[in-house]
Amino acid sequence: MSDPSPVFGRETSSRPSRASLRTAVVWDVLQDALDRRAKAGGKTSLDVLDTGGGSGNFAVPVARLGHRVTVVDPSPNALFALERRVAEAGVADRVEGVQGDIRGLFDVVAREEYDVVLCHGVLEYVDDPAEGVRNAVAALRPGGALSLLAAGVGGAVLARALAGHFTEARTALSDPDGRWGDGDPVPRRFTADQLTALASEAGLDVGAVHGVRVFADLVPGVLVDTEPGAAEALLKLEAAAAELASFHAIATQLHVLGDKRA
Repeated sequence: MSDPSPVFGRETSSRPSRASLRTAVVWDVLQDALDRRAKAGGKTSLDVLDTGGGSGNFAVPVARLGHRVTVVDPSPNALFALERRVAEAGVADRVEGVQGDIRGLFDVVAREEYDVVLCHGVLEYVDDPAEGVRNAVAALRPGGALSLLAAGVGGAVLARALAGHFTEARTALSDPDGRWGDGDPVPRRFTADQLTALASEAGLDVGAVHGVRVFADLVPGVLVDTEPGAAEALLKLEAAAAELASFHAIATQLHVLGDKRA
């Protein structure tokens, strides 16, 4: 299989981009999951559902690996951008965009039709996160893999504190939804325990939890962009810290990967 878009980890340039520093951990884990699922099913091409997939940040590189991707998103503008992007990437025959959302998922796709489901940046914005995860799992074939990515409480607390907004940091720490105030643009954040509980209760055997953007959002951009070797070293540091539970509590995002119980 060929390497995906240079937006993700394995760059074609000598220095990782700022975008790859924020997504490389998720992409590497996801690519391994795709490979594992393909081998387990004896397939070369999987059926992948990307809920809330927007303009195709993950759908395009997944399609470049040879898989078929259905993107469900409520925004017509995002789906228009997706259509243009997949055409430019030469994967229009493997990516389909459908207008819809996780709550009414089965109004637009079928149950148990997908080998892998991505649910990235969705649970923060739905009224009922538990329902969202249940629907994502219900779309999987038995043994299929779910990639779940959501905002972490600890990362928001740390970011507000480092910016000098100590009252907001304390508010986020104690707020049931992990919000730092009325001006917070994110409706809900999670702890690693909350995400794994949602996944397990929905019928998923959780295989791994990763902290995402543990350091990338805290390091000054000028340092990464100008210091020789800094971006590569930061990328390696993110990968090393991602699986350590002690760093999950300060990650900007949390990633849960698991398989649907047979």
